[in-house]
Amino acid sequence: MIWFSQILRILELQHSITTQIFEVINTTILVLPSFISPLMPFLLIMASFFLNYKFNSSNEILILKQYVSSKNTFSLSILLSAVIMLIYILNNEYFSVNLYHKYKVKELEIRNNLKLGVPSVNEFHIEEEVSIFFEELKNNKFNNVEAIIYGDGQFIIAKNAEIEIDKKNYNLIFNDGERVILNAVEKSKTTFNKFIYSIENEEMEILMMDKEHFNTLELLNIEDKELYYHGHNRIYQCILTLLVILISYKIFFFYIPKKSILKYYLILFLCVLVMQVINSYLVFLLNNNNHMNLYYYYSINIFVLFCFSYFVFKLNENN
Repeated sequence: MIWFSQILRILELQHSITTQIFEVINTTILVLPSFISPLMPFLLIMASFFLNYKFNSSNEILILKQYVSSKNTFSLSILLSAVIMLIYILNNEYFSVNLYHKYKVKELEIRNNLKLGVPSVNEFHIEEEVSIFFEELKNNKFNNVEAIIYGDGQFIIAKNAEIEIDKKNYNLIFNDGERVILNAVEKSKTTFNKFIYSIENEEMEILMMDKEHFNTLELLNIEDKELYYHGHNRIYQCILTLLVILISYKIFFFYIPKKSILKYYLILFLCVLVMQVINSYLVFLLNNNNHMNLYYYYSINIFVLFCFSYFVFKLNENN
């Protein structure tokens, strides 16, 4: 659903869905790693539940406990936790940051291209300023082109042409052709190997750096308050993810299997959801309330994490 929403956000539902649809889908794949960080605790809970359900259904968990000692089980839990956290941190600090930047660059290119317009019936008209007539469109190039530039009274015949987006301009690049100028100032005919005509567009979007462009260390060294506090939010997400991993192993390896195991995972899921809501509200207060500071932020979150852990463990003991 998140991935699909990104596709619709780029297209803005105002252009043909078939326009560049495959390019849009391929581009949105780049943003998927950045969704892992906030969803990681929930993904771990779901994965742990299905794995636990499978093992209990086939009694594999009983066999595992008979032949694997508690010490070895603990060591295995630590090893798996370390591997999962390493993958999580690498994704959070490197892969998602780099892929997100590529995604944003490609997204802007697609959105600006959509605003530019879509060729149809071998014609392409740009903002009532330029009309391009062509035989075929191949590899983003117009072949056997005839063009009219209305403002300057220019007529162009070229072997091919392409459109380049540069800052606030659309550059029309014509290759190997002739140009005729007929206006009050000039009347001429010239041949060219390459001719560039630029169209300024104030509505063209530019790349804006947001919190997903930076890793945690970079966020903690930025003066912008919102980005700086998001860096601390990333630290909290790491702590929460580690806690969820350990609690999932605690239920999976050490607790006696019960038919009510679904209840524990459902409670675990809801508790994590509540904690994420509380954390989001605390981040909001950090950005908007002068009385809120990092000391209160971490104190409240750590207290909530402690209560959550105690509640989950006591819940099992009482059932």
